[in-house]
Amino acid sequence: MSSAADAPEAQKAPPPWVGGQLQALLAQRGHAWLLQGPSGLGQYELALGMVRAWLCDAPTPSGACGHCGSCHAIDVRTHADLCVLMPETAMLDMNWPLPEKAQQDIDDKKRKASREIRVDAMRDAVEFAQRTSARGRGKAVLVYPAERMNTITANTLLKTLEEPPGDVKFVLASEASHQLLPTIRSRCLGHTMSWPSQDAALVWLKEQGVAPADAPVLLNAAGGRPADALAYWQSGRHAKAWSLLPKAVARGDVTALSDWTPPQAIDALHKLCHDLLAVHAGAAPRFYAAQDLPSAGSPQALSRWAKALAQAARVAEHPFNAGLMLESLVSEARIALNSRTIPSKT
Repeated sequence: MSSAADAPEAQKAPPPWVGGQLQALLAQRGHAWLLQGPSGLGQYELALGMVRAWLCDAPTPSGACGHCGSCHAIDVRTHADLCVLMPETAMLDMNWPLPEKAQQDIDDKKRKASREIRVDAMRDAVEFAQRTSARGRGKAVLVYPAERMNTITANTLLKTLEEPPGDVKFVLASEASHQLLPTIRSRCLGHTMSWPSQDAALVWLKEQGVAPADAPVLLNAAGGRPADALAYWQSGRHAKAWSLLPKAVARGDVTALSDWTPPQAIDALHKLCHDLLAVHAGAAPRFYAAQDLPSAGSPQALSRWAKALAQAARVAEHPFNAGLMLESLVSEARIALNSRTIPSKT
């Protein structure tokens, strides 16, 4: 079970491009915010920075002071006026404590940790919003990633989001806001995450310990999103492995993906398919270096492959057999990458 002892001793400073957005948002009024954009741009860090500042005993225009009792309580995951709503899998990964009953059910193997934000947790959050603030500086609810609410969970939040009781504020952070109910989006002030420059992203990645030679390759692999590039590095996806992947799968080498989860493999293959279709259209590849790409398969085969990857993505988090799924993915890739355009008859 997550505990205060597991939590970080102090909150790390957000990336520079997130800090500027935090200051701008804190200068505005609003009881509900929706932070939106693709993954890897710092939605969670910005959302956490906002709730820290809202609850801080001595906030500054730039954010929370970082030293008061409120800041410490958030650092050790025990703040009485903060409710964090995430999928249980994410809460366990990020050392946020689960409700006692949920933790007990998981410990007793009655069920697995949920990959969605459960409706029971949302009902607890609605009840939390109606209580009096414990520290007297209001309450805050952080929802991330907000698209992990199913329709029932989102509808449970809806009325409270529209007419919040007392002094509660909400921040929803999403990496796929188009999946949210329109009624949820309409009740929030929207903020689209800013993209950092390539130079700023590379400097930040090197500060996080990414090797200078790996940083630009992994940043391209992540489509320019620095937090995703850092996640690649931390999971062992170094530049060499990324560069060798396209030609390996073209040979049908399953070992190239042997330590990848199905969602990770599908993401990498989708990017490869995208780059090969871009090359066919006369554009530059985005995710892989041009010299690392195999000879492009036919556009027709690549288009069929893209559709097959999209279908596989729907069940990627719950495959019947991960090993068999990876073998199937590599087999489909090999066929698509070795296809040839059939000349049209004149």
